[in-house]
Parts: sequence; C-alpha cells; structure tokens
Amino acid sequence: MSATEVEAVGRPSWAAAVSRRLFRDLPFFSIAAIVFASDQATKAIVRNELALGESWPSEDWLVKITHVTNTGAAFGILQSQGLFLTVTAVIAIGAIVFYYAFPPLEHGLLRLALALQLGGAAGNLLDRLRFGEVTDFIDFPRYPEFNVADSSIVIGLGVVVVFFFVTERRQREPDTHDG
Repeated sequence: MSATEVEAVGRPSWAAAVSRRLFRDLPFFSIAAIVFASDQATKAIVRNELALGESWPSEDWLVKITHVTNTGAAFGILQSQGLFLTVTAVIAIGAIVFYYAFPPLEHGLLRLALALQLGGAAGNLLDRLRFGEVTDFIDFPRYPEFNVADSSIVIGLGVVVVFFFVTERRQREPDTHDG
C-alpha cells in the first residue's frame, strides 16, 4: 500500500504526523525562545548601559532598573553555588523537555507554563556559563533584584501549581449534575 493509499483510508503518513507534531510544538518552543531572547536582550542592555550597582531612574521611582549580579538562584538564594546551580539547570531543562514530550502534554496552559520555565532556565544557564553569574536588574523596594528569566520561571511554576490545585479540586468535587 502506498503512502497515498494509507492517507486515503484515514491513516496519516509519516510526513503528515511529523507536520502535525511540529505545528503542535511550535507555540511551546516559540514561547521558550521569546522568553530566552527577551531575557538575554534585557540583560545585555543593562550590562552595556549601566555600571554595576548603578540604577535608573532616580531613587524617587517605585521600580528601578539596577545592575547587579547574582551568583545564586532566583531572588538571591543559594549564593556562590554556581556549579550546583548549573548542573541543576541542565537537569531541569532536560526534565522540562522530557515531561513536555512524554507523554505529550495536551493542556495548553501546562505547555505555556513549561515553555516559560524552559526559556527562563536556559536564559539563566547561559549567563552562568558565560559569566559565572547571572545579571539581575528589576528592582522593587525591599525585595531582591531579579530578571526576565526569574520572572518566567516563577510565573510558570505558579501556573503549574494553580493548574494542579484546581484540577485536583475539581476531581474531588461530587458531580452535582447527576441529579
């Protein structure tokens, strides 16, 4: 039976299956790439335009851009643990891709969350590999500085937690429609 005959009886050809998978995966990898590119671009601008420790605009503003570096994890935890954080990031990136692919996630919200985490983890990993530290710059009063990658990781994690909390709650609720 030829590929055309296989398609005619309703079974997809190999090319059609690959095309569908790529079409399905394109948003995931596009979001991860956008997060990664945004993170790297904003960090490059901060490194090029502000001296280490310099802030913009003035102290009167609620939120500032302040050029700092961080040898730890998000929001200043695990300082000077570069090797551990690099290995952890590589494992996390592998786990995100594996979890995304096997079994393929069908819920778009989870795919979005994992894409945010993948882009953020890759952005901070690249900083660690290139500079031995991560550039942070978003500066709220009385809160550690952070960056686009940190924000994406935390937002992605929050989405996953809320998703599973809501899903678990819905599964526990008795079906009131059975009357």
